[in-house]
Amino acid sequence: MLSSLWTGISGLDANGAAMGIIGNNIANVNTIGFKGSTAAFSDILSQTLTGSNGMNQIGRGVKLDAVQTQFLQGSFETTGSSTDMAIDGNGFFIVRNEDGGQYYTRAGQFIIDDDGYLVNPENLVVQGYSIDSNGDVSTTLSDINLSKSISNPQITSGVDLSVNLDADSQVPTTAWNLATLSSDMYNYTTSVTIYDSLGGAHPVSIYFVKTGTNAWTAHYVYTDSTDTIQEAGSQNLTFGSDGSLTTDNEAPINFTNIADGATTPQPITFDYGTGTAGGGTGLDQSTQFASSSVTNMINQDGYQSGSLLSVSVDLEGVVTGLFSNGQTRQIAQLALADFASPWGLAKMGGNLYAESHSSGQPVINKPGSGGVGTIHSNALEQSNVDLAAEFVKLITTQRGFQANSKIITTSDEMLADLVNLKR
Repeated sequence: MLSSLWTGISGLDANGAAMGIIGNNIANVNTIGFKGSTAAFSDILSQTLTGSNGMNQIGRGVKLDAVQTQFLQGSFETTGSSTDMAIDGNGFFIVRNEDGGQYYTRAGQFIIDDDGYLVNPENLVVQGYSIDSNGDVSTTLSDINLSKSISNPQITSGVDLSVNLDADSQVPTTAWNLATLSSDMYNYTTSVTIYDSLGGAHPVSIYFVKTGTNAWTAHYVYTDSTDTIQEAGSQNLTFGSDGSLTTDNEAPINFTNIADGATTPQPITFDYGTGTAGGGTGLDQSTQFASSSVTNMINQDGYQSGSLLSVSVDLEGVVTGLFSNGQTRQIAQLALADFASPWGLAKMGGNLYAESHSSGQPVINKPGSGGVGTIHSNALEQSNVDLAAEFVKLITTQRGFQANSKIITTSDEMLADLVNLKR
């Protein structure tokens, strides 16, 4: 009878621990990336008795054998932050602390700190692969830092233009002379901004002068680094009788001394519709129709340097930056870790897991490869706790605790009856 008391106590202990697991699951129902746990019970080694009927075994109770984490996929919650990320499938985000300790998490609540690092709420830095300005992805895992991301300037090498030059225009009576420039020397003017090798912006005025029937000349005027107005060169345009452009004599125009310290001219090709010098399609040809002169399109291939304005993340974890100069560039790619036995990971608090002997070593891959999942930006993975299931477990665990308490009280009554046999 005394052994039944200890059996009852083991039941109280096991069901009490199970109640703690259920309570922890319910408490974390709103914890981002939380994975619920279940209790695994096992019986205690039985007592063996030898009697006239042979071997008999009496159980000694129950124990909590293991607490198993359930790595089921949680549902996604949409957010307004591009640095919020959720993993669809297997894998863990990799984060490091300032001492180099490496941890793993499913919670993708990331922000950019004051040093430009992508961090979690515990200020652990997210790990990934850097991507240089040429688009080459590093093979070394490192901290993701976005403050060092800039868009380098690009020198202008070509300009695409589409203009209509009024066919009814008359040849100017005053010959072209930049030194004494006046409105009676040209028929139409427009302008374009070009960029030097350092990203410096320089306005260029284009003066169109009609030189004869269906013939025009474009003069390119700019101010050099010494504040001197110069003509870089000119370009002859010829139109057909139907007003279409027949030739624009496309050739590089050399802009000298355009920037401080410039030792060589900057050649720029101006294309009026026969090619794609400025990154255009070459389909918007210039015309000479009997209507007002107008500029329909200007496109040039240079730009100044730019600072990072915002980022976006695609399914493969590639972080793309939008810069103040209007350019976009890939900056980094997140890495995901997977384990042979994620159930063996050690819980460290703060939504973090650590490698253990039971989990095996991490296998690190890029999202969408090597068996790991993909990344969803502007989303967070919610807790995978099923409240309905937890409440059912709550009821059955409570009943189990009550039943084991009855074993103790009943055994106590039996012992009392035994003691009272001798009065």
